[in-house]
Amino acid sequence: MTVAPSTVRLHDLTVAYRGHPAVHHLSGSFVAGAMTAVVGPNGAGKSSLLGALGGTLRGYEGRIEHDTALRIAYLPQASALDRSFPVRVFDAVAMGLWACIGNFGALRGADRRRVDEALAAVGLSGFGQRLLGELSAGQAQRVLFARVLVQDAELILLDEPFNAIDARTTADLLALLHRWRHEARTVIAVLHDLDQVRANFEHTLLLAREPVAWGPTAQVLDAAHLFKARQMAEAWDDAAPRCERVA
Repeated sequence: MTVAPSTVRLHDLTVAYRGHPAVHHLSGSFVAGAMTAVVGPNGAGKSSLLGALGGTLRGYEGRIEHDTALRIAYLPQASALDRSFPVRVFDAVAMGLWACIGNFGALRGADRRRVDEALAAVGLSGFGQRLLGELSAGQAQRVLFARVLVQDAELILLDEPFNAIDARTTADLLALLHRWRHEARTVIAVLHDLDQVRANFEHTLLLAREPVAWGPTAQVLDAAHLFKARQMAEAWDDAAPRCERVA
């Protein structure tokens, strides 16, 4: 399956937390139908940027432009998944169909097949009736990816998707990202492993609250840019005045 790629453009985007800037004055475009990594020091605003793109974080100024019909799937950090909640794997994945069926809509046969196919795609065939709490960290992350799959989105946002999971699961899920790229979906992922970024992502945004570099990965992840990002992080002052634009 191939989808029509949709460009996402940022115009002087400032995202703030309690009036203090998490992302400051970011402008540029994500390459449509490609994979872009968002990297930078801890506290650089990477997750805040994804929250603004996904609509879960409203405290921003500037503009985010994309096709109004664009379907967006957002995979949060694994820590956001409450595995103690008594929900079965099948139902957790089926939550990705909410936009299609609503709060009280019943799953049709085609919907159930989509969930089963998504579980098979992430290597969890036969796991549908297990509780989330019975899964390993890697299996739980596969569930989240299956939920993204059923959403059939053109824009896929992933926040630290490979954090604290085993190498086999990481390899399997990276293969899924490449499948999305071949389907011309736009993938934006927050990552920490720069070797992983170099090996798999064509484009990279290096962020240190303010943009350091944005473009082809090999050009962005050079020593000078990485050193500049570290310098900018060391200069952060969390007691600085509130950002008046978003206060």
